[in-house]
Amino acid sequence: GGVTEQQPYEVLEQFDGFALRRYPPHLVAEVELDGSFEDAGNGAFRRLFAYITGQNEAQRSVAMTAPVVQEPTIREKVAMTAPVVQTEGAGGGYVVAFVLPASMTLETAPVPTNPDVRLRAVPERVAAAMAYSGRWTRSAYERRLAELQDAVLAAGFVPVGPPRFARFDPPFTPWFLRRNEVVQDVTRAPRESRGG
Repeated sequence: GGVTEQQPYEVLEQFDGFALRRYPPHLVAEVELDGSFEDAGNGAFRRLFAYITGQNEAQRSVAMTAPVVQEPTIREKVAMTAPVVQTEGAGGGYVVAFVLPASMTLETAPVPTNPDVRLRAVPERVAAAMAYSGRWTRSAYERRLAELQDAVLAAGFVPVGPPRFARFDPPFTPWFLRRNEVVQDVTRAPRESRGG
């Protein structure tokens, strides 16, 4: 039993439509899969769950930490002017990651035996996050992402890198009770006005 450990973060400021957070450096176990938004999440979840329940060289189990994070793989550089929208077959699939317990480092985390599962150290980052409940569908996620990107720009921030879809509940949670988030790394927009 026990409550799932939550990934720690610090809320820097509350804006209209989102919270600005600082995430400390952390470790993730991740799997990259081609396929649809929904299929990638399910396929990767099984492999990652196997890793944390002992499919590793130490045959050790690792605490499950919320959330499970999914983001599109952006293989080519995209101009940052337009919002980045992941489309089927746009040269990418999705990377799905389990956040590992805050105490773990690359040195102490058990080594995955499945080559599909890789460990990665994520540096500190500042991100805008918007919470919502409901189904894990691409359409629901993209609707929230559009709202978040509008709110981020309106508040004077610039999105950095791909957006992330964060799931806090296991698949057997009824859809209407699921806690989800859209998370987007951001940087402050330059203050000077452009031409005028």
